[in-house]
Amino acid sequence: MAKKFPIIPLHPERVCWGCDKYCPADSLACGNGSERTQHPSELFGADWMEWQSPLLQKQDNEDGIG
Repeated sequence: MAKKFPIIPLHPERVCWGCDKYCPADSLACGNGSERTQHPSELFGADWMEWQSPLLQKQDNEDGIG
């Protein structure tokens, strides 16, 4: 069974998020490369779960919603 994925981790820089092992950043066990995979909050910001496609944003703006 897969572990529950943390939405907003306290220290995302300490963990590799590339698989379900969640290895420490300084001890990668899965062998997926030399760098750890970043958490989405590190890549896209704290509101990463509220992402909206650019096409939907454009449509909302045209409809006067956004």
